[in-house]
Amino acid sequence: MKSEVTVRAATVDDAVAKGAAELGVEVSEIEYEVLEEPKKGFLGIGGSPATVKVTYVFKPVVAAAKFVNTLIENLELNATATIEETGNGEATVTVSGDDASALIGHHGDTLDAFQYLVNLAANKKENDERKYTRFTVNIENYREKREKTLRALANRMAEKVKKTGRSISLEPMNAYERHVIHAALQDHPDVTTFSTGTEPNRRIVVAYSRYKSAEAAVKEDFPETEEE
Repeated sequence: MKSEVTVRAATVDDAVAKGAAELGVEVSEIEYEVLEEPKKGFLGIGGSPATVKVTYVFKPVVAAAKFVNTLIENLELNATATIEETGNGEATVTVSGDDASALIGHHGDTLDAFQYLVNLAANKKENDERKYTRFTVNIENYREKREKTLRALANRMAEKVKKTGRSISLEPMNAYERHVIHAALQDHPDVTTFSTGTEPNRRIVVAYSRYKSAEAAVKEDFPETEEE
């Protein structure tokens, strides 16, 4: 989104501040071009104000930072956030501090909701010209720790399936966590994985490779549900 106004004021700084106010943004978020410098008249007569074109270009990273910092402030959390653009239309929001864990929730439920809101706030669709920026939110290295836990779970369940000959149905997981499980076992010689069910209760079935679908594994093995 790009908005611009042309304003006049006694000084360039006053014109810039006036233009930002008219656009409803902070001065730090705008760009400006001085069209005419202010001129002092003789004995206060014949002077002219500064004329400035003020432009606001919507920047997803700036919008994300504003949203995250406002949320942290409103929740009165002792935490700070940093944002890094990683290229290819992606960016990472890292939150750290004594109260940061309050934004994680059970198995990252709050974190996932937070990440969704960040992407929503940072990618307001005003037209079709602006590219989408995908934000990943990480708090206290939770995602790395969770991935490690999920990979360990996947390997334990694979060994159990191999040992007992019965399929196992895991607890419901979001798409990201299911992807971690699938990836961890995709090259396993004896087991395969399927997703079954509907959101938000979609889950993974770890089964012997002979099964062609999750439904077949469930029907034959009556899989148990494993909790972490």
